Amino acid sequence: MPDALDVVRGQLEASADLLRLTAERCAEDIARAAALMAECFRAGGRLYLCGNGGSAAQCQHLAAEFVNRLNRGRERPALPAVALTADTATLTAIGNDCGFEQVFARQVEALGRRGDVLLAITTSGESSNLLAALRRARDLGLHTILIGGLDGRARTLADVAVLVPARDTPLIQEAHGAILHALCRVTEGLLGSASHRDRGPA
Repeated sequence: MPDALDVVRGQLEASADLLRLTAERCAEDIARAAALMAECFRAGGRLYLCGNGGSAAQCQHLAAEFVNRLNRGRERPALPAVALTADTATLTAIGNDCGFEQVFARQVEALGRRGDVLLAITTSGESSNLLAALRRARDLGLHTILIGGLDGRARTLADVAVLVPARDTPLIQEAHGAILHALCRVTEGLLGSASHRDRGPA
């Protein structure tokens, strides 16, 4: 059995190597995604996030960074970001009545408005509930962003796809964490200290 230290070093080195490769291949798409989110916030729109499992937790993490702030040393207005993974009553009601495939699409239909952004996070690119949400978002005029890996159909439903060049789920998720922080940092920079416009009545 491999020595524990070798396993730890191997995991961390593989993660670092993937981050360097991701920086080379995905920086332009990350910048495009941040510009899309900044424009949405500037126009008074909202960011919605969806994902499963570890990606669901990452959705809540990024939503918290936008609503609060990424850098405690930099004051800015709160930004409207909603993790569609967080409301257990809504998720279980939709799952029970309509099926798990609709748990995000139904929320997009209820909350999303033209010009908003849906950001989907996935390692496989094949989750049926994410595919349904992306399709519903496009039908309703929302912009779509995918944070994914090399595989899956979800990329075909995204206006901007940031695809980590890997197929190993844990490594992809580690890269996703760094990408999400970069997205938040760049978006904050593009917005500066100016408040986003009021969304106004529905």
